[in-house]
Amino acid sequence: MMNPNMNQTNDIAKTLGTGAHAKKSWLRRLLFWMALITVIVAAGIFYLHRDTTNAVQYETKAVSRGDLVVTVGATGTLEPIKTVEVGIEVSGTIKSVEVDYNDHVEVGQLLAELDTSKLEAQSLQSEAALDSARAKLLQTQATVQEANAQMARLTEARELSGGKIPSKNEFDTQKAELARAHADEASAKASVAQAQATLDANRSDLAKALVHSPINGIVLERDIEPGQTVAASFESPILFTLAEDLTQMELQVDVDEADVGQVKEGQDATFTVAAYSDQEFLARTTQVRYGSETTEGVVTYKGILAVDNSSLKLRPGMTATAEITVEKRENALLVPNAALRFAPPQAEESSKSSGSLISAIMPRPPSSETKQRANGNSKEKEQQVWTLRDGQLVPILITKGLSDGVMTEVLSGEIEPGMELVTNQITAAK
Repeated sequence: MMNPNMNQTNDIAKTLGTGAHAKKSWLRRLLFWMALITVIVAAGIFYLHRDTTNAVQYETKAVSRGDLVVTVGATGTLEPIKTVEVGIEVSGTIKSVEVDYNDHVEVGQLLAELDTSKLEAQSLQSEAALDSARAKLLQTQATVQEANAQMARLTEARELSGGKIPSKNEFDTQKAELARAHADEASAKASVAQAQATLDANRSDLAKALVHSPINGIVLERDIEPGQTVAASFESPILFTLAEDLTQMELQVDVDEADVGQVKEGQDATFTVAAYSDQEFLARTTQVRYGSETTEGVVTYKGILAVDNSSLKLRPGMTATAEITVEKRENALLVPNAALRFAPPQAEESSKSSGSLISAIMPRPPSSETKQRANGNSKEKEQQVWTLRDGQLVPILITKGLSDGVMTEVLSGEIEPGMELVTNQITAAK
């Protein structure tokens, strides 16, 4: 049988937390803390002695020599240099159309003809009216001759009779008769002139019923068909559109207001059209107009480019994308624009590297974006670029010239062809 005193002793040990079980629990806790401290010390040693060499890598591009061409882009449409719209001034029904689209025409060639039956009848009527007016004029002229003769007789009789005959009343009546005869003659002459003018107008309308080409050219548009009625009461209907010469055309482009100061007469240009996307055509700037055009708030100025179209590949109305050469440099020293945009991040403050061990190994929020090094030179044309020497970034000050958006001319600076300039940081510091 167990001793009652021993049981009492065990109960007291459990109550006080002593004994073999308590010793094992305390030992486990001690080992845990020792292991944790060992991990922390090892992590700290690794952080403080980690290899930071070659932790940052950069992308570079070489300085080169070459030709630099600065262009201004613009879009527009191709148009003939001279276009003539051929209309008609008289109304009527189209009797025949003698030409079609793309037909070549010469000056004076018949293009279309109206039904002239009504116009011919009007001309005949006008001729008859003119003949009637002329006859009336002859009649009045005969009356004038008769009145003149009678007046002459009365005057002679009056002189011979010493003024006794004819009577004064009879003499005045004859004088008035002679004046009326002259007035009738003047009226008849006016009627003749009026009838002649009417005849001339009708003959002119009859001639205008035949539509002739005013130029040597090609038919671009034809807006009539035989049997169609045209009315020229208020304005002349357009029947044909002719282009004088399609071997010489002009490209009318819209130049942005930001670029118009660079575009001048005599500058060369190239352009492409959708119909021949793999071919470039040549042009030359002949005019930059002062009048502005505003479309949806965008201000542009019309530029005219002369185009040689001897092959007749280009057609009026084609949309073209042009590149106007505004500046050109030969054998220039060139740097990539990416090198001008690069700026290394500022060096981290020394306090970060000498911080406490716990702050180094404990997680923390990501830092804000690295500030870029400011360019200390205030001159507009000066720029700082960077190269690598013994793995370290070295700044070089240059003076910029022209730029085509990809490469920039260098006017001065301690760089030479083949020198590698930093364009991008591709591996960040750890």
